[in-house]
Amino acid sequence: MPRQPVRVHIFNQSYSLATEGDPAELEAIAHQVDELMTSIAGRSLSGDSVRVAVMACLHLADKLREAEAKLAGYERKSEQITELLEAALETAL
Repeated sequence: MPRQPVRVHIFNQSYSLATEGDPAELEAIAHQVDELMTSIAGRSLSGDSVRVAVMACLHLADKLREAEAKLAGYERKSEQITELLEAALETAL
């Protein structure tokens, strides 16, 4: 799929981005980032956009770390289940 230009608005700034995927997905992501930054700016004493962006990045990095930890837990459980099933099959044969 060819790259498609997408215009998004984040924290009162316009950005021209390109995506090989669905432009609507990129627009939705940009909207979420805009909402997050607006929310952070509303609770912050400083309206500095760089500070707001850094705080948003920290928030998203924390969410990513949580998701990675959950995924690792699921992977460990999946491996344990696979081992139990293989042992059960060996015993049954």
